[in-house]
Amino acid sequence: MINQNYEKLIKLNLNKMAELYRDQLSNNLYLEMTFDERLALLIDGETDDKFNRLVSGIQKRSNIKMKNAAVSDIRFYPDREIDRTLTAKLATCDYVKDHLNIIVVGATGAGKSFYVSALGNEACKKAINVRYIRLPDLLYDLQQAKNKDTYKKKLRALSRIELLIIDEFLLTPTTPEQQADLLELLELRYDTHSTIFASQFLPQGWHQNLGGGAIADAILDRIIANAYQIHIKGSKSMRTRENEKE
Repeated sequence: MINQNYEKLIKLNLNKMAELYRDQLSNNLYLEMTFDERLALLIDGETDDKFNRLVSGIQKRSNIKMKNAAVSDIRFYPDREIDRTLTAKLATCDYVKDHLNIIVVGATGAGKSFYVSALGNEACKKAINVRYIRLPDLLYDLQQAKNKDTYKKKLRALSRIELLIIDEFLLTPTTPEQQADLLELLELRYDTHSTIFASQFLPQGWHQNLGGGAIADAILDRIIANAYQIHIKGSKSMRTRENEKE
């Protein structure tokens, strides 16, 4: 009977529950527990295991640049002027529930990628679907999708991602076709899902790289209207600071 129960749990894909069930039978610690107490441990173990597997899968698919980046490791040096309170608020991921955006700006080496990776990793831990991509790669993927006649499918897939992180945003001028692609994507995501933008330039400087016309206005409106802004400053790059520690 015992082996039958174990095998049935395995067949039901309740592997963690089966493992814990076997452990309970071989450990005298559980003999004094009631049936409900032992069952609760089995259910909790299976639930936690499935959640951890879900999170692990989300993290693998996220393509986050820095897998080990954590909000707790962000350095709040005075000259960086990072808002600690706002960062703690963003780490809760409530902005994802509210469909708000985040703009992270800083010079090369300021630690933008670490910051957005840390926020992305926090979202993964909460089982939020995350995808990290550089803007040049995003625009290339959309162009390739057009060539394969899968453009609408690609846009739909990108529009459904709960948290999209776009790094290296608007470092160089874009073509009219690329501007149209960005507008289409951001329109689909507007007020439905959150996007994090990481750039060397403040939003005021994006207008020119978006062609400076009506499409640029429309794109910026969909980004800035409902966005938190983090401006990472600092007299030294994070690479220099870390090297000085060694």
